Amino acid sequence: MNDTMIERAPRRLRAGIVGGGRGAFIGSVHRLAAELDGEAQVVAGALSSDPQVASESAAAWFLERSYASYEAMAAGESTAAKGIDFVIIATPNDLHCPVAKRFLAAGIHVVCDKPLALSVREGEELAQLVESGTALFALTHNYTGHPAVRQARHMVSAGELGEIRKVMVEYCQDWLMEPLESRGNKQAAWRTDPARAGAGGCIGDIGSHAANLVEFVTGSEIEAVCADLSAFVPGRRLDDDANVLVRLASGGKGSLVCSQVACGEENRLALRVYGSRAGLEWHQEEPNTLHYKPAGAPWERLRAGQAYLSAAARMASRLPPGHPEGYLEAFANLYRSFIQDVRRTQRGEAPLRDYPQVREGLRGLRFIAGAVESARAGSVWVRL
Repeated sequence: MNDTMIERAPRRLRAGIVGGGRGAFIGSVHRLAAELDGEAQVVAGALSSDPQVASESAAAWFLERSYASYEAMAAGESTAAKGIDFVIIATPNDLHCPVAKRFLAAGIHVVCDKPLALSVREGEELAQLVESGTALFALTHNYTGHPAVRQARHMVSAGELGEIRKVMVEYCQDWLMEPLESRGNKQAAWRTDPARAGAGGCIGDIGSHAANLVEFVTGSEIEAVCADLSAFVPGRRLDDDANVLVRLASGGKGSLVCSQVACGEENRLALRVYGSRAGLEWHQEEPNTLHYKPAGAPWERLRAGQAYLSAAARMASRLPPGHPEGYLEAFANLYRSFIQDVRRTQRGEAPLRDYPQVREGLRGLRFIAGAVESARAGSVWVRL
């Protein structure tokens, strides 16, 4: 059997990763999620701007090929006989756009951590490149992969809540209560640096996830914000706490609270949606439960994996009811949909694009920019 025949046979997709090397939490998450279903394997990487760290990290992951730069990786993989099918971007924010551009130009599909870019203008340039090309692009707003979140979206779309009147979302952590950026913590250093993180600190890092969750579940865009951003830790250049009023295009209103100085909180992401007929409540720290609150009737406790859930929610569940599944599996759900689309394009079929894309990335950038503009102007309303 020759190489051409081998390549035409069903095979595991080959993935590469930029960033995410030694000491980076998110790189391992992406790798595990991409490989969870056995449909893809990370085989190449440019894992650090430090050549030694890049080489050592690649060796620790048993990668076939290690590169000293993402430029060299894009060039090498685009011409290799068995080059990668898609690349994972797990770098600090300032590199998301330039790395994505380089691989898209090479015709390689892209999975990018959020945010899409550092600014709306930069994001729009990237969006034009995606829309004018043939390579697929996915953005890992991973919380949309949870079965309970998929169920919530289905119930809102099916009209079970009636007219959406109010949304309340919070995302609180405490890991930046101290000035870690001045104590050698690399994650804190770049996430609080405007040149690397962008104009928003907490509002960009976790507030954008909260905003995306609102829009995903309600099916309505946030059309205006009124924001109060604070940096409680002395000397911090970006916000570490945010309180935002939001108006939805559908007419609903709500609040978005996020903080990285909320003492005692680990990763408290919670969403409540209230309609004219019922309400919903979901907590990421107990992700397999969705509370349904119909008017004038007892609350219902909907659980992941159960046959009574929607098809979209059932498809997002890998385990029988009562078996915990969460963060990694939600991430992997996005990868599973993306990998299926890569296979479709390889067969000459149209992709389904059932995952966050460049449009959601632009929505996130406009939310961050609007919140920062509002806060700087004295917490005035800003249309997105």
